[in-house]
Amino acid sequence: MAKDLSNYRKSYEKQEFLESTCPKNPMELFQTWFRNADESNTVEETNAMNISTIGKDGFPKNRIVLLKKFTWEGFIFYTNYTSEKGKAIEENNNICLSFFWPALEQQIIIKGQAEKLAENLSDGYFESRPNGSKLGAWASNQSSVVSSRQELEENLSTLEKKYENKEIPRPKHWGGYLVKPIAIEFWQGRPNRLHDRILYALQEDFSWKLERLAP
Repeated sequence: MAKDLSNYRKSYEKQEFLESTCPKNPMELFQTWFRNADESNTVEETNAMNISTIGKDGFPKNRIVLLKKFTWEGFIFYTNYTSEKGKAIEENNNICLSFFWPALEQQIIIKGQAEKLAENLSDGYFESRPNGSKLGAWASNQSSVVSSRQELEENLSTLEKKYENKEIPRPKHWGGYLVKPIAIEFWQGRPNRLHDRILYALQEDFSWKLERLAP
């Protein structure tokens, strides 16, 4: 059963990442890296990101969700507020986001604080979703125990009949979060494990301090 992974290694050779190429605001750099990844045709679901929260049991938990928008303020995603994720954020809104694009040998790690979006913004995004996704938000009591797959399918079927030829409203328990960053680390793989790591840390005057970290 045991498998030796000690020889699994790769030399990172794609590109360098130097302070001289860094703008003052990390959101500008994020936009550049994201656009490059999205246009590279080598990354599937560029907007797939890991979200780490601290649960009421004291354990961290990671899961992949989709980034739906980023602005100068931060990063926006949508979820069920009553899910395990939502309850964790309600208890402790300090969370971590991360992106990993192996084809580019890059990752971005973001520490920030999550806050609920205004309801009208969540309404606007919900209205743009396909009907199947809208109904899915109603059909699934996210993170709760279900008896079977059939239960979910029956829930969806009931909702399809209920809202046939009708507007599907946004559930009040479903909406968006804005994650306002306090630290963003950009990581570029380099040979001999001497990776480039540049950290932006938010200061009291809302400027960003830039530092290189040892790999």
